[in-house]
Amino acid sequence: MQRLAFWMTQPTIPHIEIAWDFGFRRVVLDIEHGTFDLDALDRVIPFCRALGMTVYAKVLGPQTETIQQALDFGADTVVIPHIESAAHAEAVCRAAKYPPLGTRSYSGGRPVRYGPANNSYGADQNRATRCYPMIESPGALADVEAIAALPTVDGLFVGPTDLSLTQGAQRYTFSERDQADIARCAAAAKAAGKSWILPGWTAPERALAQQHGAEVVVVGAQFYMVRSAFQALVDQLASERIA
Repeated sequence: MQRLAFWMTQPTIPHIEIAWDFGFRRVVLDIEHGTFDLDALDRVIPFCRALGMTVYAKVLGPQTETIQQALDFGADTVVIPHIESAAHAEAVCRAAKYPPLGTRSYSGGRPVRYGPANNSYGADQNRATRCYPMIESPGALADVEAIAALPTVDGLFVGPTDLSLTQGAQRYTFSERDQADIARCAAAAKAAGKSWILPGWTAPERALAQQHGAEVVVVGAQFYMVRSAFQALVDQLASERIA
């Protein structure tokens, strides 16, 4: 399970504990589409970190404040949606790194364990925390090689559904074009010496991710898994003629 992550949209602590018990050590918090307010992040992120989980915070959007808040709460990685181009990524991703590399503002608090920062704090944080812009639009895909090469970028997070929809598909089907787009992102990351992440909900997607050396594959969405458990229960009851 070391290279697999699960996807959360609601701050439900028991779900995190269950995932931990089954071997998951990485979690993606979908702040953009989920129900995570600041209080929830202040509880969930340190809880996951205390268990030993790596936390990927998919922030609300490409804004300085949302990026810095996730890092200040203790996220290991910020995943930044709605990147439009290399120029946009260059401007936005600077918020994830302290000067002189970026423009992240010093907060104190949890990242320094509520004490003073030492002389290497900024450089240490720049190495320890990671920034993954999402490739989920035609503009970002067109500039993916330049985005991957940015010094403030540690890797790429591919958003295959939105990448497909924004290029005219009625729905994401993991088509040949989709696969080629994902492979291009993987190649761009490899050429820049960076890593990349893919949500792989199906076996063919996971096989492609493995083939192209994805660092992490996101394999389970929180409420899809809950729904599947209820569906399996109903199917079992129907087979017993109880439902």
